[in-house]
Amino acid sequence: MTSNLSPALGGAARAADAAAVAALVDRYLVTLDDEGELDDAWAGSLFTGDAQVAFPMSSHRGRVGLAAWHRASLAAFAHTQHLGAPAVVEVSGDRAVLRVNVLTTHVHRDAAGRPPLFRAGTLARGEAVRTARGWRLERLSFRVLFTEGEPPARD
Repeated sequence: MTSNLSPALGGAARAADAAAVAALVDRYLVTLDDEGELDDAWAGSLFTGDAQVAFPMSSHRGRVGLAAWHRASLAAFAHTQHLGAPAVVEVSGDRAVLRVNVLTTHVHRDAAGRPPLFRAGTLARGEAVRTARGWRLERLSFRVLFTEGEPPARD
């Protein structure tokens, strides 16, 4: 496939696409902390229909049920804060790969004699695709690099 874009203009388009994907990741992280935001419209604005998301403790495939899965994953905590470093995004046509370091602080609902906070440093990796509705996340996974405090008890 050939392009009628000049190399400089092509580079500007890739940079704009990379910025759009980075903003998508930023929006995902910020909205995890915003109660009431995690619904089907939220999932549709961020993910493809066949999206795969993997946290260290569980994973989900498909956009259907993705918002509920996120809500359930966060239900053990009274509050969370997800802080992302600037994402490194590499765009190739209608696909992009991304990496971002994320620091999370989780406030336990009931500390029950343990430290009230659970913190984790993670490396998130993912892929995004350009769709008719803009860039959407297709794959997103988190690898824990360190933790502090105690994670919630598993049922």
